[in-house]
Amino acid sequence: MTMMQPGTHIGTLTEQSLHAGLKQWLAQQGDALEQRVDGYQIDIVRGSTLIEIQTANFSALKTKLGRLLETHKVVLVHPIAEKKWIVRENKRGKQLSRRKSPKNGRLENLFDELLYIPHLVAHPNFSCMAVFTHQEEIWRDDGRGSWTRKHWSIADRRLLEVTGSYRFRNLKDFQRLIPKELTAPFTHKQLAEARGIPVWQSTRMSYCMRKMGALESVGKQGQSLLLAPCALPTKNRP
Repeated sequence: MTMMQPGTHIGTLTEQSLHAGLKQWLAQQGDALEQRVDGYQIDIVRGSTLIEIQTANFSALKTKLGRLLETHKVVLVHPIAEKKWIVRENKRGKQLSRRKSPKNGRLENLFDELLYIPHLVAHPNFSCMAVFTHQEEIWRDDGRGSWTRKHWSIADRRLLEVTGSYRFRNLKDFQRLIPKELTAPFTHKQLAEARGIPVWQSTRMSYCMRKMGALESVGKQGQSLLLAPCALPTKNRP
């Protein structure tokens, strides 16, 4: 697991601001942006490596990633909102209010999306990066949004700052999320307590790691699964 250092530029492209800002933060000299590769639009091409930014909805990537991984090294980048502010605007885009969200994103939130593609994580050409951000989420009073937001739509997400990132190059990096003090076999509840997260989140984490081949079920303790890390090779990924 490798920590990367943030850049300095925030994007102002016509695509959603968060995606554009992350692309400019990631871009290095010599990169090619927005290139067609094997019929697919790629955010960043860095030598023989393809870098794809996905802010949500990993399920939409199943076919694209599956085909690209056959012949290319792919790094999937996902932002996690460590801090977020809700900005309300009227239908003309004039700001009405700004408040800090009580929700603080954590690394475990990556599994909220990986659960849609755990079978691809084990591919030798796949790696991923969680990028911790401060964001603004723009709510617009246009009557088109979800009823849960009283029909306010999410018009945009803006990148304010990148505070750090974690790169997962192989399944061993995922196994490092299991606290050292947690002795195998362990239950979802024990994993949740060790990481300081809800049981539902440790269950989601375990599901992904079992499907990708980083964890395995080794029995039961009452109605609870007993889990243990799988034996893995140590070869790094791109």
